[in-house]
Amino acid sequence: MGENVWRDEYEWPLARTNFTPYYLHSQGHANTLQGDGVLSTIIPDQEEADHYTYDPLNPVITKGGAIMMPPDFNSGAFDQREIESRDDVLVYTTPVLEEDVEVTGPIKVKLWASSSTLDTDFVARLVDVHPDGYAQNLTDGIIRARYRNAAKGEAPSLIEPGKAYLFEIDLWSTSNLFKKGHMIRLDITSSNFPRWDRNPNTGRNFGEDQAEDVVIARQTIFHDEEHPSSIILPIIPKS
Repeated sequence: MGENVWRDEYEWPLARTNFTPYYLHSQGHANTLQGDGVLSTIIPDQEEADHYTYDPLNPVITKGGAIMMPPDFNSGAFDQREIESRDDVLVYTTPVLEEDVEVTGPIKVKLWASSSTLDTDFVARLVDVHPDGYAQNLTDGIIRARYRNAAKGEAPSLIEPGKAYLFEIDLWSTSNLFKKGHMIRLDITSSNFPRWDRNPNTGRNFGEDQAEDVVIARQTIFHDEEHPSSIILPIIPKS
């Protein structure tokens, strides 16, 4: 995508991939696309954490992506700026690219975060920002806190409110040329409904909660020397 060409390769991931961390930065106000969130390859030092409130009764609504929910929710690429205008969405964007950047392969977000609740969700989305501001969604993923160590074979376990944990969010794979003049963006939030069911944040077994039982979560996203939150991008060097 971006270059809009077909290309054959001989392995996956590509042998020449440079898996490059792009780190989250802000002065504690990355909320909305008007905030101060920045994405760069510079390792963070001492920075203020970002905060937002996740209310399961007012979730972020699905807009495009890898879904099959017609006719009310269409799949594919859609401008995400309406979603990025919400205060419960953190937005981190690179400076304008001075040259083309190809991203091809599996993508992972390493997110240092805490919550005021026993269980919650964290959602990450990779976005290609065009020169006119159009924010094209590319791929996204979600982690449910209690399953944070499922890949290690560990049983589900609730989290301790206020404690920082490292959450690894699998965004699956994409292949996109971020063109010169574009920007690379990462959105962080806690819902994408109805693509993914809302987490009521209670810590109970799912299906046991009533609508009135949901808990509003106060989320904290860390990006400092001890908690270097990042998105790992599979950068393909120019041939």
